[in-house]
Amino acid sequence: MIAGLTGLIALTIWPYHDGALRYGLPMSLLLTLSAGWWFLRKTRWRFATLLPPLLIVIPFCLPAKPIDPVTLRTSYVAAMGRLEGVRYIWGGESRWGIDCSGLPRRGLRDALWEEGWRNGNGAAFREWARQWWFDTSAKAMREGHKGFTRPTGVAGRLRDLKVAELQPGDLAVTADGRHVMIYFGSGKWIQADPMAAKVTIALAEERNYWFISMVTVHRWALLE
Repeated sequence: MIAGLTGLIALTIWPYHDGALRYGLPMSLLLTLSAGWWFLRKTRWRFATLLPPLLIVIPFCLPAKPIDPVTLRTSYVAAMGRLEGVRYIWGGESRWGIDCSGLPRRGLRDALWEEGWRNGNGAAFREWARQWWFDTSAKAMREGHKGFTRPTGVAGRLRDLKVAELQPGDLAVTADGRHVMIYFGSGKWIQADPMAAKVTIALAEERNYWFISMVTVHRWALLE
């Protein structure tokens, strides 16, 4: 019980999206529930330990409904905006710290979570789980890993891109696959900038090392 609860608490504030989180979180939950089942083995409350896993599973078993890409895009961009100022941590994907690819991943998952609860949409919850399990780096976004993203055909120096060809939420991945910036709308870009050491929103005309980079633009398949 102590090991399970310690794991749950520690991983709740763990900023990194890595194997420790993906495998440790289910393992900690299993340890906690197993301990509860054992301690309550002689009481009628034993079956109460089955309630938490049932509550966790139910949303993912709801029927699928169409996901409106316009509504999802609005929620996705707003979710990223709420992370402005969060410190940069390589491999991070939480409010405790986040990196360049973690920012759009977290924003999209938050939007899917909102969609799931707003409309009782099991498809949104299941896609949330798929996105949570499969880590997608900036390079993987450029390569369309797991079909999560699609190329838009727009490419060039980020500062010179025509905003008329972009949609809020589009992903501009540098040519070397090391960094990704997200179009925020109205000529602004949001990024977890390792040089500024935090999430920033700025116009492409402003001085920034990444804004003079050559990029290719990609879009989440869910937003097409």
